Amino acid sequence: MRHLFLNGPVQNGPFTFETKPGKAVGVRLAAALNAIIGAPPVPHLWNTVTLAGDLRHRESAGRQITREAFEADLIAAKYPSGQFPVAGTLTDADAEVASLALEMIESNLRAGTVVVSREIVPTCRACGHMTGGGSHPCNACGSTETQPRTGLHLVAELAKDRPVLDRSDIHASHRQQPKHLQNTASNVTQRLILTRTRDHGIDLSPLGLAGLVLDPRVGIHVTVLAVARRHQAETAVMTITQNAANHIAAHGQHFREHLGTRLQYALYGHLPYDRTADLRPMYETYKARTWTRAAFETWFLPLFSLKEKSGIRAEQLPALFKHFMRAHMARPAEPEAAVVDAVRLAIRNGNTDWITSKPRLATVMAATGAVERVGHSPE
Repeated sequence: MRHLFLNGPVQNGPFTFETKPGKAVGVRLAAALNAIIGAPPVPHLWNTVTLAGDLRHRESAGRQITREAFEADLIAAKYPSGQFPVAGTLTDADAEVASLALEMIESNLRAGTVVVSREIVPTCRACGHMTGGGSHPCNACGSTETQPRTGLHLVAELAKDRPVLDRSDIHASHRQQPKHLQNTASNVTQRLILTRTRDHGIDLSPLGLAGLVLDPRVGIHVTVLAVARRHQAETAVMTITQNAANHIAAHGQHFREHLGTRLQYALYGHLPYDRTADLRPMYETYKARTWTRAAFETWFLPLFSLKEKSGIRAEQLPALFKHFMRAHMARPAEPEAAVVDAVRLAIRNGNTDWITSKPRLATVMAATGAVERVGHSPE
């Protein structure tokens, strides 16, 4: 398999996909693209290595449940009843991910791109949590007393012969390359500490770094590559916003390729889900059924967000719904194989022009049964 699309792991916070549909855009976008190119369903990926997660677990009823079960219960609650993803879920702390992470770290240690180094880092005097500079209270315990502490840490040296992000790292056509992101992603220090003090995460004690876990910004990349390796994909394409990519790109520089599988970012823009209620009169005019409306909001809009990487404006929604409905009504009885193949090639090349072509969009709808199949929930 050449390409496989996967969502950038979603941070496991206090929300559901019903109340926060924007959180599911990357999941739905990956599912839609995989269905079109004929790739299998993939697990939904979750980011559970967070300080907020540590605090929630500490505050839970006596911590009588393991952290893994605690996170699993929170994830399960994100989905409507009976709509759990068919391929399941995978978190950035699961054993499959941890095993690959240690393998990749060891490969980087041999290459010299990552080192174990004695570093002086600011820590909380009360709880030992690694902190940033300044006098703000510790995010873990609230103490304002910090102290420098010397210890072994995993450190990445950014490559000097290439930028943090170049064209090969972005899954997009030549004219859709995000030059601003490529510039801002490089505004980081040359040396990055890849270890963190967390209750939960990929344990680095096998590397002699007891009490430390892998920085989740690295773990997010490994999670995507773990699924790609499971499916023997050559390219794992992570669906992600530009802001999120800017936050993790530097930490992923040495963790975007391993044993013939490489990771790219497919950037998508914000969707104004808080304004979709304004479309009700138009829904009624077109006599759009519930599942047709759902397909527009959960299948077509995520696809269009791949084209509008800077975000879709609320005033665009009526025109987008008209385009969607015209394509829906123009679906051919027998999809033309050549058109389907052309769209699949466009997707693999990062070209999004097919989304605004009514004939090509209509053919894709007919070929995948998109409106009937994915209009009700994330896959």
